[in-house]
Amino acid sequence: MIHIRLAESRDLPAINDIYNHYVLTSTTTYQEIPSTLDERHAWFANRPAGHVVTVAELDGRVVGWGSLGTFRIRSAYRFTVENSIYVHHDMHRKRIGSTLLVDQIGRARTHGFRVIVAGIDAEQHASLALHARHGFVETGRLPGVGLKFGRWLDIVFMTLSVQQDAVSLFPRQSR
Repeated sequence: MIHIRLAESRDLPAINDIYNHYVLTSTTTYQEIPSTLDERHAWFANRPAGHVVTVAELDGRVVGWGSLGTFRIRSAYRFTVENSIYVHHDMHRKRIGSTLLVDQIGRARTHGFRVIVAGIDAEQHASLALHARHGFVETGRLPGVGLKFGRWLDIVFMTLSVQQDAVSLFPRQSR
């Protein structure tokens, strides 16, 4: 049984190992140089409220992780988050990604976010299908914006509205 929980600092080596596999082998991320463990610790320590990191455990082993991160730094975007999901490369097709995504959607609602954005490489068909199965719709495509492995890559943006009216939940701030 897959267990989802908030990540702790002790999970960062596993999170980093899972992520760095994709840095080196895939267009799942457009990062080209693996993250160091120190960089991962800084990433984890400097997250805004509600921008959670979760891990998926199977038999006590971290087999995947997900995060809700800042979409853009301007204050008007504060009710929008960007999601990331990474599953250990030996653990695909076991519903780990789906379980993480369902959890993220619930956490986004709980924290009062309005929209989740997923930026997915156009060739990552499994990730596109995963997000579509959970209600995300394609809302944009940027051709040739990434260069990795000597190829120009297209990114697809998919979004999911998780709140009907975030404005009523959070009064407008005065200027």
